[in-house]
Amino acid sequence: MSLPHAILTALLEKPSSGLELTRRFDKSIGYFWSATHQQIYRELGKLEAEGLIRALPSEQPARGQKKSYEVLPAGRAELARWTAAAQDPKPQRDVLLLRLRAAAVVGTAGLEADLRRHLELHQRQLAVYQEIERRDFPPDRDAPEDRLRHLVLRAGIDLETFWTQWLSHALAEFTELPDAG
Repeated sequence: MSLPHAILTALLEKPSSGLELTRRFDKSIGYFWSATHQQIYRELGKLEAEGLIRALPSEQPARGQKKSYEVLPAGRAELARWTAAAQDPKPQRDVLLLRLRAAAVVGTAGLEADLRRHLELHQRQLAVYQEIERRDFPPDRDAPEDRLRHLVLRAGIDLETFWTQWLSHALAEFTELPDAG
């Protein structure tokens, strides 16, 4: 049930149309909670039907006009309830790790190249996050909401740093494996 909460969060930050929301998702929340545009539009309909959000009144006829949404008090209360609730961490599921385990029994053919590709992808994502940090979180930006948003970004930076270091280590191991390459 996290996508509805991600949408409520984004709408509390700024009332938006579905299109604006999907664009904002692609540039922020989507880095750590992905959703397709269809999923977002479907959830907007559900949240509106549940009385958690509403379409803002339009000054023009609704046909062909994009609807902007805002969070209602019930939506804010639901988000506050969800935020305060305890939740266990999810077990790690990563297909690359499973493929490495399988390589122990069937061989490593093709895997080293994919490890290099993964390393490049994680290095690029790390660079994106570091640029966002430089741009959006200068040292003097110290408001509580900024500090919390920065914590989320730091999690992304730390995870990408972990993956780049781990993949570099894994590739070093591959050079010493008898059937590597």
